[in-house]
Amino acid sequence: MITFLSGGTGTPKLMQGFRTLIGDHDMTVVVNTAEDMWFSGSHLSPDLDTVMYLFANLLDTNRWWGIEDDTTVTSDFLEKIGYPEPVTLGDKDRAVNIARAEMLRAGISLTEATRHLSSHLQCDATILPMCDTEVTTCIQSDGTEMHFQEYWVGQKGGIPVDAVIRRCSEIPKATEQVLKAIRDADAVIIGPSNPVTSISPILECDGVKDALKEQFVIVISPFIGDAPVSGPAAELMMAWGMAPNGQATFDLYREFTNIFVQDIRDPVAIEGAVRLDTLMTDKEVTLALAESIQQIIDTER
Repeated sequence: MITFLSGGTGTPKLMQGFRTLIGDHDMTVVVNTAEDMWFSGSHLSPDLDTVMYLFANLLDTNRWWGIEDDTTVTSDFLEKIGYPEPVTLGDKDRAVNIARAEMLRAGISLTEATRHLSSHLQCDATILPMCDTEVTTCIQSDGTEMHFQEYWVGQKGGIPVDAVIRRCSEIPKATEQVLKAIRDADAVIIGPSNPVTSISPILECDGVKDALKEQFVIVISPFIGDAPVSGPAAELMMAWGMAPNGQATFDLYREFTNIFVQDIRDPVAIEGAVRLDTLMTDKEVTLALAESIQQIIDTER
């Protein structure tokens, strides 16, 4: 079994490649939930839903979020009557958000709600939220604090980032299911997802880093030089006081990383790193990357 730590779009792309090598039932995914938010009576969990839709064969792989060929009738009409939402939801996507909200309001944990939805969407992979505690990533810009979704979707990431802050009512603790998934895996893969907003929230959950130190961990850098493969990772790393490159990413994960993978085009030299083509521009490159990582696992384990 392989366990992935996932958020954003980079790791789901890699998992799609692995689906041609191993069965979905041999994959477990621990997912970032610090970008979740409540609105219009529903509960949005974008990273969880991307993973669920991937394994349910519903994902829009042109955007790498949402459901393929979904409509936006409800969102469009809400805007027409003067109630625009912070995120435009597809109608089927909204149904998932409503169902999750109803379960959470009824006292069901996010872990159990995810299990229920995954089962009904016929996902064979095990999909786990990083914790059952509500955690929110906020962005500070010019003295204003906002939810990450407002920064990334509402402002399209087009404003300066002064600080990245995690808000929660208590220290988030990884569930026993998450810790078991890490401990029992043949390997743990941290894909090329944003280190600040996609992966670090998982690492900040109590118990995760200690579990990773006892595992064989492969990390794929999300940077080529000082440019992220996608998304606002560069601005967010700098707001954290870190350089936007593979070396800073390696330093962030150094204490538990066994194999660090850099792109073949990356000019930043990291001692001991494995060089592969990580720019997953098509299915062939994605599959080749997955095959190379699987070979490392087979050889090292």
